Amino acid sequence: MTRIEELLREYPVIDGHNDLPIAFYELCGYDLDAHDLAGPVPTLNTDLPRLRAGRVGGQFWSLWVPRDEHAVLRTFEQLDFVRRLVERFPADLELASTADEVEAAMKAGRVASLMGMEGGHSIGESLGVLRVMRALGVRYLTLTHNHNVSWADSATDEPVLGGLNEFGEEVVREMNRIGMLVDLSHVSADTMRHALRVTRTPVIFSHSSARAVCDVPRNAPDDVLETLARNEGVCMVTFVPAFVSAAYAEWVEEAVTKARQAGLELHGPENRAEVEALVGRPRPEATLADVVAHVEHVREVAGIEHVGIGGDYDGCPEFPAELPDVASYPVLFQALADRGWSTDDLGKLANGNILRVLRAADEAAG
Repeated sequence: MTRIEELLREYPVIDGHNDLPIAFYELCGYDLDAHDLAGPVPTLNTDLPRLRAGRVGGQFWSLWVPRDEHAVLRTFEQLDFVRRLVERFPADLELASTADEVEAAMKAGRVASLMGMEGGHSIGESLGVLRVMRALGVRYLTLTHNHNVSWADSATDEPVLGGLNEFGEEVVREMNRIGMLVDLSHVSADTMRHALRVTRTPVIFSHSSARAVCDVPRNAPDDVLETLARNEGVCMVTFVPAFVSAAYAEWVEEAVTKARQAGLELHGPENRAEVEALVGRPRPEATLADVVAHVEHVREVAGIEHVGIGGDYDGCPEFPAELPDVASYPVLFQALADRGWSTDDLGKLANGNILRVLRAADEAAG
């Protein structure tokens, strides 16, 4: 057994964000009989054999739905899907909602299955819905997705509030009270700063990287990472090419503009060559080295106690070639070990830091 295999047996990876629920819905309408996740499902980044190969001990399953009048209903349907998924594979998966439950599931050799809502639209501007979601096991709420909500600005929309409004502050305080983690991925930098001023418990970024390394609004600026350290939170570095590779992000920005002008769908595989011709050069490849750079930058700025992993598998059309799916985590950990990371530091990255944040929220909620 290699050092990394031994390490990840002792410290299984807890990943902050996986979009299997919406990917499975788009594949087959949540029909667990249509595609057996106990075996390979090549159209997805996630199945049980690859979770095992990746040494995954805990997974936050993302509950993401479109922002429309049915959002709350559809979020409940995704919650139901996660519960049915766990019931289908009781030897492999176990629902978990607290740090103790996560540790018990991992000790039993199962993947602790947590849930996080991706976007404040999933609560329908209702603290009652927020409380019910927490009672049903949802462990975090990403305050926005790609668009603003009435009470918080998104990173990828025009700013309206300059952060949170009064109700947004109330949402954060209620999340603290009930033990739901405040997730600052997707929100504007001003919303990050505002939420960090309001919160009384550690926050997370479930799938974001470092803006100093790749200057896109979805990533966390250094001043926010410094504040995150004082907050005792954790930034779970994502593998999304447009968030980790500056060259890739620049190419996509140019491609979006030119594709829109030409009336083309940027992410359609059938016209990829056509879009590349419009830009005049092939799409760059994000790499393992790009991800390593973000992990190390977060460690350098925020400290080793404040970095984790949030791959965003099944939430993006492509990933770095060396990190194509949930079986890939050992590759990243080997790269970090080769750069001199200690066993203790790798253990904190794998699960120690996010378990500490979960436990802090558990204790604050009583």
